[in-house]
Amino acid sequence: MTVTTTPASVGESRGLPSLGPEGTALLRLLDDTFEGWGVSAGARPMTMPPLLPAADLARLDYYDNFPHQAVVAAPLDLSARETDEFCTDSGCFPCTALQPAALGLPSASCYAVYIDHQGRQVADDTLITVVGWCFRKEEHYEGLRRQLGFRMREVVAIGTREHAESHLTRFTSRIQAFAEALDLPLRKEAACDPFFDKGSSKAVLQRLTPVKHEFLYEDLAIASVNTHRNFFGDRCEITLESSGSPAFTSCAAFGLERWLSALTRRHGSWGAATEAVLRANAAGPAI
Repeated sequence: MTVTTTPASVGESRGLPSLGPEGTALLRLLDDTFEGWGVSAGARPMTMPPLLPAADLARLDYYDNFPHQAVVAAPLDLSARETDEFCTDSGCFPCTALQPAALGLPSASCYAVYIDHQGRQVADDTLITVVGWCFRKEEHYEGLRRQLGFRMREVVAIGTREHAESHLTRFTSRIQAFAEALDLPLRKEAACDPFFDKGSSKAVLQRLTPVKHEFLYEDLAIASVNTHRNFFGDRCEITLESSGSPAFTSCAAFGLERWLSALTRRHGSWGAATEAVLRANAAGPAI
């Protein structure tokens, strides 16, 4: 099939492409679809902040496990404004022109959910859905496939081990049924997300029992299902109302721009990709 492409945006080489009206409409349609799956399962929609305290992310081992992806934000130090090095010709600010970077730009939407629930007791079957801007420093950027800033819809389960596990089973079926209706061949593969210290016993368990499975179109992961066991429940002191023990968590994640890339490559144009999603949705709810 011949795949039509749109002209590259100014920011594409920097991992910051723009979307025109057709791409924007399809992104919204996909996000509405994935959010609807969560709501139909009982998830509460929430809105999370785009930045998080770096100290909270550090407490979750984020900067130990994902230093290669980390992006932080810092305000300008106005006391350095009169110096020659305040802003260089390249448009970059040197470290001396910045205050300490106390804010982090997360690489996944679910981190904000766990931090928001810090110190709370939750029902055994809590479900939350959020969409957020996520940021990842990559070795290279490529159109809608690999970006510095992108949107991720997640449906997050917090509760008992059984609740977290059944959430992943249910959403695995949803993703596979939706992909079949879209005529979008996906390959499910085990992946490794180092939520735990690589030298710990938990890391050994993670290698024996994968905590993340990705759904790939060609070589591109466009969705994943992830279990964190009670890692976030323990670190954020999220406990169960029924027992007081640390909650288990899991999430289903959808990289929205990556879905756009896969659908347009498969179906050849924005219009054909949109029609495929509309037909899949009209065929009935996913399993």
